[in-house]
Amino acid sequence: MKKLMLGNEAVARGLYEAGCSFVSSYPGTPSTEVTECVAKYEEIYAEWAPNEKVAMEAAFGACLAGKRSFCGMKHVGLNVAADPLFTIAYTGVNAGMVIVVADDPGMHSSQNEQDSRHYAIAAKIPMLEPADSAEAIDFVKTAYAISEEYDTPVLLKMCTRIAHSQSVVDTGERVLPPQKPYEKNGGKYIMMPAGARQRHPLVEQRTKALTTYAETAPLNRVEPGRDHSIGIITSSTSYQYVKEVCGDTYPVLKLGLINPLPVEKIKAFAADVEQVIVVEELDGIIETHCRHIGLKVEGKELFSCMGEFSQNLVAEKLGMEKAGGTSLNETIPMRPPVMCAGCPHRGLFYTLKKNKLTVHGDIGCYTLGAVAPLTAIDTTICMGASVSGLHGFNKANEGASDNRTVAVIGDSTFMHSGVTGLINVAYNDSHSTVIILDNSITGMTGHQQNPTTGFNLKGNPCSKIDLEALCRAVGIRRVRVVDPYDLTECDTAIKEELAADEPSVIISRRPCALLKYVKHAGPLTVQTDKCVGCKACMKIGCPAISMVDGKAKIDNTLCTGCGVCSQLCKLGALTPGKEA
Repeated sequence: MKKLMLGNEAVARGLYEAGCSFVSSYPGTPSTEVTECVAKYEEIYAEWAPNEKVAMEAAFGACLAGKRSFCGMKHVGLNVAADPLFTIAYTGVNAGMVIVVADDPGMHSSQNEQDSRHYAIAAKIPMLEPADSAEAIDFVKTAYAISEEYDTPVLLKMCTRIAHSQSVVDTGERVLPPQKPYEKNGGKYIMMPAGARQRHPLVEQRTKALTTYAETAPLNRVEPGRDHSIGIITSSTSYQYVKEVCGDTYPVLKLGLINPLPVEKIKAFAADVEQVIVVEELDGIIETHCRHIGLKVEGKELFSCMGEFSQNLVAEKLGMEKAGGTSLNETIPMRPPVMCAGCPHRGLFYTLKKNKLTVHGDIGCYTLGAVAPLTAIDTTICMGASVSGLHGFNKANEGASDNRTVAVIGDSTFMHSGVTGLINVAYNDSHSTVIILDNSITGMTGHQQNPTTGFNLKGNPCSKIDLEALCRAVGIRRVRVVDPYDLTECDTAIKEELAADEPSVIISRRPCALLKYVKHAGPLTVQTDKCVGCKACMKIGCPAISMVDGKAKIDNTLCTGCGVCSQLCKLGALTPGKEA
């Protein structure tokens, strides 16, 4: 049956049709929807893991038990899972194991722009890269076949545009392979030095065998062109741009198996054209390979290693007419990122700024606390780094008379990798204050459950981590909960905990304003006779407040009635009820 599917949805469909039985992932844009869509198939066990490392290890355990398994993550999540990845590359698998990693060229929702192809090369495992939703389904099935034939985990590389664009697919039936028996094999699965030394030569042999497979694999195909003055080698989104711009003008070598890359197939393609141009986003992986096998190609001389490409960029660099013949000349106003109206983090960040604190930030929607007018965050590095960084910062300043430094971290991120940093704080007696922003959900990627919410991926009730008990269990004696809508309570708590001569945790607890079950008080109104246009209410950066004709104005469609702004108005101009 033909259907229109997002790339991520198509990957999920491919997992279903390929007979995958176990899925463990951690949400991260642009990979999240794969696992969310998989969870709709009752035949597949699916879960959110606390982090990507746990997800990969769980998926490996499932494949070891003899069932096809999967884990998914974004590119920076693969950093977290790199430890098991490199060793699983040595052990190989029992049943097939596929790992989706979704890159984010242009950094739409990421803190860096890394190219995950480097991981495939370094770990010496195959990587496939679909260019549309139809290929996503097919490539998942092929990935399992490769995994089991060549005894290896397989990476499937997505990117923002392929993951979040739609195209037509042909859906098929689910084919569930029989469970493979698990057999004890210490030489294969126990990676002590002696065992690892025996496995490494097998990895190198596997790479040679996969390189031979790449020469004839249908994943890599040559598309003919009328003009052989140029031949283009490309993959993924770049392939779509090339075809839209060039049509069948130039021959194209479209690569779907991007590690290991073929040698003879590329040489034969190059011999049939006068000039070879490599079009690939981010790093010049294909280009470097071409040069390594002795070919003269152009690539990054024309195309940047930064940001996303576009049809118009490809047309410009290839000296062709722009896609569609025209381009958009209108100046589109920017929509600055901002925390939602009623966001429970806003009052807390306002308090941190008012107290002129140094704030170690973390990864989540609360990272927007760095944006004006709050500008309340000093650093954002990676998941969990706020807590560990705070410890190092305070230890380096130990003995200073005034501690004015805190860490902020979300509840999901705390469970991902913040708790180990807090253990370090307690274990090494760091006089540090960690603020856990508990909004009862994983907000940054679109409201996924996590170990603190009491529900699993499929919405079923499950065990719920007690954050207060957990913090005390790791050795923190000072743990207190505040309501971030209460500015006085937040201010008092922060000052008292910073003054304490021991580690402490403040849990800023109120559910995300966008959760369906959250009840709102209703919009505030402006008593215009009392408003003098002082703009005190504007200091929190709430999108529901603006200034019109010298007076504050509340957008009734946005305001939740949280009351944070009213606490800033000394004249009492912001109240419930009708506008005067």
